[in-house]
Amino acid sequence: MAIITVISGSPTESSRLNGLLQEVRKTVQSEGWEYHEIQVRQLPPEDLVYTRFDSPAILEANRIIAKSDAVVVATPIYKASYTGVLKSFLDLIPQKGLEKKIVLPLAIGGTIAHLLAIDYALKPVLSALGANHIFTGVYALDTQVTRLEGGGFELAEELQARLQQSLAEWVHAVKGTAKEAKSL
Repeated sequence: MAIITVISGSPTESSRLNGLLQEVRKTVQSEGWEYHEIQVRQLPPEDLVYTRFDSPAILEANRIIAKSDAVVVATPIYKASYTGVLKSFLDLIPQKGLEKKIVLPLAIGGTIAHLLAIDYALKPVLSALGANHIFTGVYALDTQVTRLEGGGFELAEELQARLQQSLAEWVHAVKGTAKEAKSL
């Protein structure tokens, strides 16, 4: 059984990014895989700001990532880059903390002008953390994610199709890696 960890870099609880993450969670659960979610905003702010590598909360988050087969890194895009709270946490992941992980970046922003933030801002940091299997990722416009009155989110048809395609490819890669590991 694969172990999946989502790192959510949203500083707000009500972020439309959660609409993307609900689809990730459904996909992971439909595969019967173990699912973990690290909400960076819930980590102790002092540990993030003062780069406390020995913080119990940071050590636990890194332990979860270390045991994972695949990681989803999700963030809103502010001022053409991922969030500062996400950067603070990424700085606390060990140098090769994403090595041998299948990484799927997800981002949401207010304008199509920030589409390349995944490629030019986020992916270089993920590579520096040892990730060598980084998927193209999915960028969503916040107008493509609607909050539902009863809770939850609805994704625009075009976004839903792109996200499902990316998730299917990612699942295939995770399954392939699991088969390789079993054969060793």
